[in-house]
Amino acid sequence: MNSDKFVKIAVLENEIEARLVRSILADRNLPHMIRSYHDTAYDGLYQFQLGWGELRAPEYLKQEIECLLQSIRQSDNEKTAPD
Repeated sequence: MNSDKFVKIAVLENEIEARLVRSILADRNLPHMIRSYHDTAYDGLYQFQLGWGELRAPEYLKQEIECLLQSIRQSDNEKTAPD
């Protein structure tokens, strides 16, 4: 089994989350690929159904990236929660 094969790690919720994750992974020199589901022919229709896009990375990084993404989402939820 090739550990460098990119697999789908997560569906990203929006462009801001995608940019933040991309920045953190790049700073850590972790290989990754982010693909938007936006299709100009359908004016972004699939993004409403599928999510903003997907994050792909080598399978051996799956757990680390999922923890990072969970932390980002939890932090975002805490900022938007009513007091």
